[in-house]
Amino acid sequence: MSDFVISGIQQIGIGNPNVKETWAYYRKNFGFDTPVFEEEAVAALMLPYTGGEPQKRTATLALNMNGGGGLEIWQYTDRELIWADQACLPGDLAINVLKIKTQDIEAAFKDCKKKGLEVLSDINDKNGIKSFMLRDLHSNILEIVESDVWYSKKNGLYGGVGGSGLGVSNIETSKKFYAELLGFDRVVFEDEGEFNDLSSCFDSKQRFKRVILERSSSYSGPFSPLLGAVQIELIQALDRTPIKFFENRFWGDPGYIHLCFDIVGMESLKSKSEKLGHPFTVDSANSFDMGEAAGRFSYIEDPDGTLIEFVETHKVPILKKLNIYMNLQNRKPEKSLPRWMINTLAWSRVKD
Repeated sequence: MSDFVISGIQQIGIGNPNVKETWAYYRKNFGFDTPVFEEEAVAALMLPYTGGEPQKRTATLALNMNGGGGLEIWQYTDRELIWADQACLPGDLAINVLKIKTQDIEAAFKDCKKKGLEVLSDINDKNGIKSFMLRDLHSNILEIVESDVWYSKKNGLYGGVGGSGLGVSNIETSKKFYAELLGFDRVVFEDEGEFNDLSSCFDSKQRFKRVILERSSSYSGPFSPLLGAVQIELIQALDRTPIKFFENRFWGDPGYIHLCFDIVGMESLKSKSEKLGHPFTVDSANSFDMGEAAGRFSYIEDPDGTLIEFVETHKVPILKKLNIYMNLQNRKPEKSLPRWMINTLAWSRVKD
């Protein structure tokens, strides 16, 4: 094929000390109750980011069937974790914020307060984008964002991942990168100054540049109806020198470890990335097999070294007990799967 297509954010990776505990938090509070895979294996290809040695790990990829991206909850099983000296703050060079969709921002705010979650800010409005901030059980920043893009509204108040906030050192450089490579070329919010939601993460007022980007072109590919449209927010700190959050630590240590896009056409993406000066730093090249899911994955670094993953899915499980899988190869890349087929993912839903 001559080009690649993007279906949406497949998942954001979360390094953490306890997969079961972390998944329970996101499952019970925000509806990430549909596992795509649960696997123990060796991360053999991530050597540039794991000290040059393969590392044992366990991981669970979970979706919210209301629509949006998933979470890859990731834990080392054979080494001691290295925690950052402080929690990741807006503007630090890393993934700062996980954006979770909600159908009703007022109801979500009351729900999070009722559950006793660590809500950081009041509801804020950025050009009609209503949201509020909180921290999860391991001090990662979450932003609950009101959305009108849904695959379904049957699975409670929340949806899946609707975007991500990234700390950057130069907002114009990063705007160009995400526009040229991934098509996030539409600015829906841009401002500079103090912001209540970002300052709520600090003990004092802070100034930032921030911009929220969307794609002007549509999403396509097998899972595009489920994953849906997303936003990328770039956050540049103006009053402090940001830290490189994973410096002297491994990918997979606590924090948001990567932002992953579901794509079709990996070779075309590889060629474009190289031409733009951001070659793949990791490439499984052929189909990787995780037992319950298979495909090809790759990584690049954005201008500040934040890891962006791409996954071209070849098969996903429908009913593992009967060895029934969804084979996605030899399909037209732009064509989405029928809803009945996507809905079979929910057969593995975990009910608390």
